[in-house]
Amino acid sequence: MAGKQLDVLGLVDSGASINVLPYRIGLELGAVWEEQVTFFGLSGNLANYEAKGLLLTAKVADFPAVNLAFGWTKAEEVPVILGQTNFFSEFDVCFYRSQKEFEIKAK
Repeated sequence: MAGKQLDVLGLVDSGASINVLPYRIGLELGAVWEEQVTFFGLSGNLANYEAKGLLLTAKVADFPAVNLAFGWTKAEEVPVILGQTNFFSEFDVCFYRSQKEFEIKAK
């Protein structure tokens, strides 16, 4: 997986407990499902899908790269989700609901 890069859009979700990576994206990055040993239990509409832990180095916008832990799911019809563990630990996210905007800052 070292050295592979991929540009993707992610959904910042303050209600998501963990970051989620769709199966196809993990494969494109060179991850091998059978080599991942940490299992995750997902909830909500992803509860019926298997998920395994995957640690990636991610570059968000123009910020320095950070390590993000993902629940890599077999689900295909899910976006990249950036949630509480550990996206919100690496970045400060401010929501401006009345303006329908949010802002991300490095911690």
